[in-house]
Amino acid sequence: QVQLVESGGGLVQPGGSLRLSCAGSGKIFSIYTMGWYRQAPGKQRELVATITTGRRTNYADSVKGRFTISRDNAKNTVYLQMNSLKPEDTAVYYCNAVYYNDYGVRGDDYWGQGTQVTVSS
Repeated sequence: QVQLVESGGGLVQPGGSLRLSCAGSGKIFSIYTMGWYRQAPGKQRELVATITTGRRTNYADSVKGRFTISRDNAKNTVYLQMNSLKPEDTAVYYCNAVYYNDYGVRGDDYWGQGTQVTVSS
């Protein structure tokens, strides 16, 4: 089992910044691909960014150049630095941990409880 707890959400004005954190506990954090997803009211959950065990990153087109995902395995934490925030970034942001074996087969999949990000003036 992996437990994930997000923090850092809140209310910010357009153009502002926030940094989300996701603290993991349980199994070895470093073996999981970590990701951030978001869900706005009335919309499906969507990928924001992922970072692999080898620190390869992937971003949704809508956040490229504005958001940065990083991980600190020593602290069992993954971060999402969000800059130049827009009202359309308003959503509940969820942390995700996924295990892939040596053959790329998807295994265990864990989610945090989510943290609200609201971008509004």
